[in-house]
Amino acid sequence: MKSPSLKFVINCERRLFQRPDDAIHRGYDKQTESDFARHDNFFSNYEPLTGADARELVEEAIGFNQFTEPMQSLIRHAAEGGESKFFVSSAHPRLVDGKPSKNPRYLQMRSDLQHPHETYLAGMATRLRRQVPPGQPIHNPVTAVLPGRRNNPPEAGIRALAVFNPIHYFELPELFMEFICSMTGKSPSTTGAGSEGALTKGPFNALPPIIDLNNALVSWLLTGHNGFVTAAGCVGPHVRVDHDISLLVPEVWCRMTAPEREPDFLIANHFLDRCEDFEHAGKKVLASRLGYRINIRFVQSFFGRVFNHPHAVFTPEMLRPELQDAAIFADGMDNIVATQKRVAKMYFDDGSMAQACPPLRALLHLMLHDSWEGKGLAHPDVRKLFTRKNLITSDWYAGRLKAKQAIDRALWRRHTEYLDKFLKRASHANEAERLGIAVRLAGARRMLAEVEGANYWQTLYGTLGAEPIEAYSLPG
Repeated sequence: MKSPSLKFVINCERRLFQRPDDAIHRGYDKQTESDFARHDNFFSNYEPLTGADARELVEEAIGFNQFTEPMQSLIRHAAEGGESKFFVSSAHPRLVDGKPSKNPRYLQMRSDLQHPHETYLAGMATRLRRQVPPGQPIHNPVTAVLPGRRNNPPEAGIRALAVFNPIHYFELPELFMEFICSMTGKSPSTTGAGSEGALTKGPFNALPPIIDLNNALVSWLLTGHNGFVTAAGCVGPHVRVDHDISLLVPEVWCRMTAPEREPDFLIANHFLDRCEDFEHAGKKVLASRLGYRINIRFVQSFFGRVFNHPHAVFTPEMLRPELQDAAIFADGMDNIVATQKRVAKMYFDDGSMAQACPPLRALLHLMLHDSWEGKGLAHPDVRKLFTRKNLITSDWYAGRLKAKQAIDRALWRRHTEYLDKFLKRASHANEAERLGIAVRLAGARRMLAEVEGANYWQTLYGTLGAEPIEAYSLPG
């Protein structure tokens, strides 16, 4: 990886919030059925089944044998009068108004925690490949970011969102219009279609969403990550895929070399087609906001590493959803543009637009007014805002680094004051000697002197820095 800045993340979750849609088909989702057979599960929206239900399931031999062995064992145990009064089957979501819920969930134990042996072997293989000595940590940077996009055909009271083919590449302006909007199609986990996702979950984040967006943009610019958005739910209004495409894409990506994943390579070698604006029924359709999308050449070259006949899986109508229904495609684009305007207006209304870094401030204007300082989204001055060079040379990025210096200064002052106070307490003398507090204090003072240096913030170039929140004030 040639990026001058690398990103590292740690998964702090022990369990994953899963919605196993396909598990309702007995024997289809083997992982979910294996998970359900465990005895330490958390379920939501599953029907509580009794021993009598279990005996009925066992007696219905054809349906029972469709389950995998772990689920069969669980049902047999319940039928024989196991210690629990109720059990849950992966194929039996909770009945709501007489119909199975479309929003069953369970907490899945992370696979790397369930299989420590395989995790250890993967780490050891990495250590040997890189020749990292024992005792030194192995750092695995993020090298690909592939967010998914849930799509849907039009339904009663729900507009279409079916304009995406299996994989789209977005340049940063269009990508962050997607992120700002956080748009989804029909989702049974919410009240319906609209804008959802992490940026709209206020109860989980007390800070304005613009702060997350500022951090995300700086991260993308520094690392040089590319935004490829994958489809889930459907590809075009008439091809339902559930989550299969978004789950399949990592299989394709890991079979591509690093140079093959680069947008410049894919565009230059005609693996991606630019989406162009067009007119439908006398109205302009802003399809260019969809960036680039894969074509049959991409399918044959890269999906061919997974499928024997990839062209039979990904038809021309899937690669160009407007061929399925031009009117639905046009309405889907209008839905996206209208939602982008509505969401952008919220940032103006609540005053948080003032906290947006200059590139995002321009983008919010473009989303709401279709122009910024008289310039459209394709104007070179707009595109230039979303470059690493512009970031590194900007005053607002320098402000982030100086904010980080202020945080580091306060941290190391607190460290030195605490250690000094601890060392001066006569009652702590023996413990201070055992813990080597004097040595730690000397190290903390050296670090404090370093972070207090006038040029310290310049050594932070290439890092995320920190949001200079004190520079802003929100109305009210």
